[in-house]
Amino acid sequence: MTLNIPGKTNKLWEKTWIKRIFYLIILLTVWEFIYKLKIFNPLLLPGPKQVFIKFMSEMLDGSLVIKAGASLYMILLGLLISIAFVLVFTVFAMMNKTLKNLAGTLITVLDPLPGIALLPLAILWFGIGRNAILFIMIHSILWPILLNVMTGFESVPLIYQEVGTVIGISKPRMVLGIFIPAAFPNILAGLKTGWSRAWRALISAEMVFGATGRSSGLGWDIYMKRSFLDMQGMFASLIMIMIIGILVEDLFFKRVEEATIVKWGMVR
Repeated sequence: MTLNIPGKTNKLWEKTWIKRIFYLIILLTVWEFIYKLKIFNPLLLPGPKQVFIKFMSEMLDGSLVIKAGASLYMILLGLLISIAFVLVFTVFAMMNKTLKNLAGTLITVLDPLPGIALLPLAILWFGIGRNAILFIMIHSILWPILLNVMTGFESVPLIYQEVGTVIGISKPRMVLGIFIPAAFPNILAGLKTGWSRAWRALISAEMVFGATGRSSGLGWDIYMKRSFLDMQGMFASLIMIMIIGILVEDLFFKRVEEATIVKWGMVR
């Protein structure tokens, strides 16, 4: 009887969760090693065990879950508003050259502008609170999604458009039935970028507004824990953000990609 161990090992290594566990073990080992050497003050860099205990404590009492839920609510709201605007604007932009040129100009001018740079304007226009945070988030999310959607639409083969015109498809239906499916890899890439930018904008804005106590998400939580030198709790909140990121990537984006791009043979 012959055991093909290398083959089985390679097949096992192809699984994403195996790789993540392996790299996580390495990261925790290095972290514990640095903690034991006391390269940094233990008060400023707690060990993995202390952080894990704090993380589980806040998970069990529900405080970390509530704060994560508040942040996720803001992110989903910002994403939905941005996606709705992009869909409507793109449909009209594909039917009107002036709007298409306007979209390119807006992306060029506004996409490089960090959302947090608009903080003074957000405070003047919306005050200190959720509306100001939402404004900063939408600015951070909107332009990368619009850029990817427009780029995807422009990369759609001309033959697709000609066939749609020949069979009498209206321009709105052509956008929904031809352009969106053909440009879906770019659209999905834009959603991923928007998701990551949403977190950066939200955490930054919440940490700034955290001094007022008006926000109750993870950014505010990190800010307050840093103020009270609760480094174990701060690391626990950071880990919560990482866990949410991994879950969304594996349970949403990866499954959507497998059900669409991979299934349709559009992998690049």
